[in-house]
Amino acid sequence: MLSQTEALVDLAAVRANTALMAGLTRAEVMAVVKADAYGHGIVPSARAALEGGATWVGVATLDEARAVRAGGVTAPVLAWLHTTGSDFAEAITAEVDLSVSSLAQLDEVTEAARGTGRAVRLHLKADTGLARAGARPEDWPRLLDAAAKAQADGHAEIIGVWSHLACADEPGADSNAVQLAAFLEALEAADAAGVHAPVRHLANTPGLLAAPETHFDLVRPGLGLFGLSPFPGDDHGLRPAMTLRAKVALVKRVPAGTSVSYGHTYTTTEDTTLALVPLGYGDGVSRAASGSGPVDINGRRFTVSGRICMDQFVVDVGDHPVAEGDIATLFGPDGPSADEWADVTGTINYEIVARVGPRVPRRYVGGEA
Repeated sequence: MLSQTEALVDLAAVRANTALMAGLTRAEVMAVVKADAYGHGIVPSARAALEGGATWVGVATLDEARAVRAGGVTAPVLAWLHTTGSDFAEAITAEVDLSVSSLAQLDEVTEAARGTGRAVRLHLKADTGLARAGARPEDWPRLLDAAAKAQADGHAEIIGVWSHLACADEPGADSNAVQLAAFLEALEAADAAGVHAPVRHLANTPGLLAAPETHFDLVRPGLGLFGLSPFPGDDHGLRPAMTLRAKVALVKRVPAGTSVSYGHTYTTTEDTTLALVPLGYGDGVSRAASGSGPVDINGRRFTVSGRICMDQFVVDVGDHPVAEGDIATLFGPDGPSADEWADVTGTINYEIVARVGPRVPRRYVGGEA
């Protein structure tokens, strides 16, 4: 039961989306649940995706990997974003796969492995054109040689070679073919160096949906798990998993000429009813949606009136019947979409769901959380 605000997460949708995408490829599926599963809840989402056909879990940080393991997930977990001085020994003991992009990273994780008496499970990342993590082509041979030596010494087990696409959500972009060619060259260099990783992976959600040539042994959907498409206007049959909503906290009649919220950027033009919704930028509702964010109340579409505050915003509902306790839906399958909120705030649907803050309770339906 909704008390004040909630992000309602449909785990059945997560399972269905995972199954749909798994059916589009012969590769294994890594469910990427970084950033608290794009705001949906890391452990419930990981479990639901595994039930839907994923066989791996992907996270950014070691803290996220720890949370997944603490939640009872035993599937292979890859963590790829860490800094020097991180607790690699704990991760290695928990059988978390680690990505390395440089000799310095490789040295640090293999040193931690020596301390645990276990071999670290490595994924070697090549920079094929995104220019974030990954070894540049000129540094790639040295990383391969050092990793091969660490494996021969018993301190590492090379599980994967991987990279990440920069423009997969633009299927016609020239860089996609350039990156694919660079990845194939990185794989050839690995084979030549005697590094025969059993898992090669490149594709994210858009690569999975639109570029089968990028699938290799493993695909890494993130956004698609939660029913959002990287291609505006084409949902690919995915079902949105999150509904963000709140109870109307206050309703009051005001006369024409009433200025609303900070800065008085909105003024009523006639006698009307104002509804107060207890969600704000402190909950992840972007202030950039002031005066433009779509809201559904009692099956009718309205727009945020005036500025969004830290904890609340106002909606001018005219003479339509709205009462305190009625449900205001910002986005979800039965209301406006995350894409609409992305459009009015000049961002992407990824950010709309991922920024929903911890003050908003998550409630799960469609299976055990």
